[in-house]
Amino acid sequence: MNSSQDASFQAGQATGQTKEKGNQMMDKASNTAQSAKESCQEAGQQVKAKAQGMADTVKEKVGANK
Repeated sequence: MNSSQDASFQAGQATGQTKEKGNQMMDKASNTAQSAKESCQEAGQQVKAKAQGMADTVKEKVGANK
């Protein structure tokens, strides 16, 4: 292999490694975003449940649950 072919081979390897690293970073970002979405949904459900419980308590106190 001459020096031109060697340089071309190394450039091709570097390009492939860069693309793979980019793919890994995108996967990690996607996983992080999915995790954040799930956390927000869970927090929203907890807030909704607490609000419903508070509303039920108020209804019981004022006699609106009859």
